[in-house]
Parts: sequence; C-alpha cells; structure tokens
Amino acid sequence: MLGENHSLLSEFPEMKDAITSLVKTDEVFASDMAKYDELDKEIRKLELDGSPIDDGEMHQLKHDRAVLKDSLHQRLVG
Repeated sequence: MLGENHSLLSEFPEMKDAITSLVKTDEVFASDMAKYDELDKEIRKLELDGSPIDDGEMHQLKHDRAVLKDSLHQRLVG
C-alpha cells in the first residue's frame, strides 16, 4: 500500500517498551532508529508524490530501510 507508515513503533508495537528503553540507553540504536524513521518518511513522501524518482532508486531506498529494520529488530530481540 502506498504511503503506509512503517515506523519502528508501527512495525513492532509489542516492543514499544524495549524500543523506548534502547532509545534512551543506546546511542547507536537511537541513531539507527532515527535514520530508519527518516528513511521511512522519505519513502512515504515519494510514494504519495507519485514516486518522482526511478524504480531503481526507490528499490534501493526500500532495501536500505529493510536492512536497517532487520538490524534494529535483531538488537531488540537479542
């Protein structure tokens, strides 16, 4: 679905307490989460604007978001 919110809290609402705790205590996690959320906002904006970039660039942005999401999730469950 275009423009869907994939923020970390939206993706893992059951981990809200762990996310909040790590943001406060782990600077690297907080920085990576900020990058993830910013990338997600950029992707949503591009989707809602009719994707004014080529498919390869959009694919790369979504790939980068997925890699960050996986990394953040591993730190949440690890």
